[in-house]
Amino acid sequence: MNKILITGGAGFIGSVLAEKLIIDENNFVVIVDDLSTGDTGKLPSPVRKNWKFIKCDVNEYRDISEIMLAFQFDYVFHYAAVVGVQRTQEYPVKVLKDIDGIKNILDLSKNTGVKRVFFSSSSEIYGEPVEIPQNVYTTPLNSRLPYAIVKNVGEAFCRSYCKEYGLNYTIFRFFNTYGPKQSIDFVISKFLISAFKNKDITIYGDGTQTRTFCYVDDNVDTTLKAFYEDKVVNDVINIGGSREITINELAETIIELTGSKSKIEYLPPLKEGDMKRRRPDNTEMVAILNRDLIPLKEGLQKILNLGLYENKKK
Repeated sequence: MNKILITGGAGFIGSVLAEKLIIDENNFVVIVDDLSTGDTGKLPSPVRKNWKFIKCDVNEYRDISEIMLAFQFDYVFHYAAVVGVQRTQEYPVKVLKDIDGIKNILDLSKNTGVKRVFFSSSSEIYGEPVEIPQNVYTTPLNSRLPYAIVKNVGEAFCRSYCKEYGLNYTIFRFFNTYGPKQSIDFVISKFLISAFKNKDITIYGDGTQTRTFCYVDDNVDTTLKAFYEDKVVNDVINIGGSREITINELAETIIELTGSKSKIEYLPPLKEGDMKRRRPDNTEMVAILNRDLIPLKEGLQKILNLGLYENKKK
């Protein structure tokens, strides 16, 4: 049986990963989360017995060491982190504290015989685009924001622990990911809530900044194939959508799909962190996934079909 640890497993992507991992009864998954932004409502169904939740702050060595020493995990998915552009800018010291968690996870993984650590990095480390698409091998990493620095340091730690101690790793650079369990303070969730309330959709700047959007199943299915098929070992991969659209286009698409009367309101641009363009070179992701990515409209419709935002109309 594979004993697997997911940190940040009560968050958006981590909880979907947990749900898919426990489908295989040969996996026993321990989910840890400090619930600062995670939600126990996102945890898997209690019908399945091959998982366990433990409230824990991975940045506290004593707490996470007790868990890792007790379970002797085979694999670790380290997804715990402070996330969100505005949140990470408001609490930069708290963001930098996440470096402690990275060090704790890697040190304990080395000492307890973990076979591979999967680290969730971010497209934020690229900063303002030097080249498009952004490539894991050729595009410079030039962001100075605390969140991006933490992810960059985390990647360096993964490589260093591999070189010095032989600890295997895989680094996922996540681009904008969306789906049913995403928190309400991310762009697609915000736009959907406003659209259902027929309130103005607010955009920072002129809305011409571009992003790609990756449905969460495309994200998690790729990471699972990397796990099960021993892909991207001791390497980095971009995980993100293919189609680059403006934030204006995103808002207009959501207004169209919801039949909303919302208008678009423009706010002053953010002082930092809102990159003008972002698009990954996701060639390796598409090859590993071996299927078409879910188009944005189809992904949005999946969310709408669940009726998750109907009760937020008031």
